[in-house]
Amino acid sequence: MSKQELRLAGSGGQGVILATVVLAEAALLSGKYTAQSQAYGPEARGGSCKAETLISDSPIGFTKVQNPTFLMVLTQRSFDHYGPETDENCLILMDSSLSVPEGTKADRIVSLPILETAKNVVGRIQTANIVAVGCINELLHITDDASMEKAVMMHIPKGTEKLNVKALEEGRKLVKSYLKEKKA
Repeated sequence: MSKQELRLAGSGGQGVILATVVLAEAALLSGKYTAQSQAYGPEARGGSCKAETLISDSPIGFTKVQNPTFLMVLTQRSFDHYGPETDENCLILMDSSLSVPEGTKADRIVSLPILETAKNVVGRIQTANIVAVGCINELLHITDDASMEKAVMMHIPKGTEKLNVKALEEGRKLVKSYLKEKKA
């Protein structure tokens, strides 16, 4: 793995920050080095939101994402802003409701119904961030499923465990289905 630079973007209230915290926690549980940061507009809920996580097999010197190896976007506004900043080696995970902005150079773009799955399959749009975490781990292999589930459980409200486990699993299923179709 060496070093992964993950940037997740969406709007405030979508749980983008929590998703990066969970990813960083899972990396720590797996014995990796990690750093996590976030930024959001003054509007907070509903405004633009970006959160980043660095994951490495060796100590991290500079704790900010400089050249994302992975970008996940949940809103068109965030994709329009961050998509063109990526280079061809970045893997992009986008919600299927979005369009790839002009100037995006990434060769690998995965479009999955993250928001729709959270709303219609899991039953709560608020779980989109955990659906995304399931997708991200399945794509990037940050850690094993048990460690990822443990990381999720450490950061969700009590009483939502079953819902969030379902969201995590549905995210995994989305990627497994995507990869199966891609092979065929």
